[in-house]
Amino acid sequence: MHTIWKGSISFGLVNIPIKLHAATEDKDIKLRNLHKECHSPIKYEKVCPVCEVEVKNEDIVKAYEYTKGKFVVLDDEELESLKKEKEDKAVEIIDFIKMAQIDPIFFNRSYFMSPSEGGGKAYSLLRKALEESEKVGLAKIIIRSKEQLAVIRVYKNTLVMETLHFPDEVRSAGDVPNVPNEEKVTDKELSTAILLIDQLTNDFEPEKYTDDYRTALLELIESKRTGKEIVTPNEKEKPSNVTDLMAALQASIDRTKPKEATAKKKRTTTKKKKEA
Repeated sequence: MHTIWKGSISFGLVNIPIKLHAATEDKDIKLRNLHKECHSPIKYEKVCPVCEVEVKNEDIVKAYEYTKGKFVVLDDEELESLKKEKEDKAVEIIDFIKMAQIDPIFFNRSYFMSPSEGGGKAYSLLRKALEESEKVGLAKIIIRSKEQLAVIRVYKNTLVMETLHFPDEVRSAGDVPNVPNEEKVTDKELSTAILLIDQLTNDFEPEKYTDDYRTALLELIESKRTGKEIVTPNEKEKPSNVTDLMAALQASIDRTKPKEATAKKKRTTTKKKKEA
């Protein structure tokens, strides 16, 4: 399993060297955009709309648009310096809390945590302590230049880090339009709804649920592939160094016609002068 981050977990004076591995994977089917006429993949180029030229990566700078059309430019050295100040490759557990206190809306991504060399015993200690206390560790970490709030918990004998959104990243539910106020419902309506919920209640078994759309799309792609409904991009015509012989001869003839007519006219004029 690919390692995406190396560092350590610390709580109190305990330090555990660990590695992070992505716990989930995106299985979306990536579809390419092709030109309808020739089936060539569409290129997306970085073009300056003012200079009307393609811009190379080395000519691009980062900036923050603080108001419409006005920017503060930040150079790479400033950003790297700020990143190094905050990124000490440590996951510091700052609190221990009950998992039930965290609303699922805060959860972002999941990472498996494995112990690095020499960290096995401390890893086992933290895992056992979290299980016994039925709590999770609340921590901070910087991944890919972004500071993340995270929880560390036990999942199937493995420590898992779940990154969280910060509170100001979660939009206010009060801003959602057209949410009705408390509506009066009858006792009969409520009891019937609860009865229906009870009848449909089951234990969560994730293996039961599949991505039906992805499965159907893969089947459609495979049926087209095996049925030879395949397109290939038209090859761009390359300039040839071989010139069509007849065309070249004809062009030469055409170019020489005016010269021959002029020469003939000159010869006729000269002949007339001599005869005179």
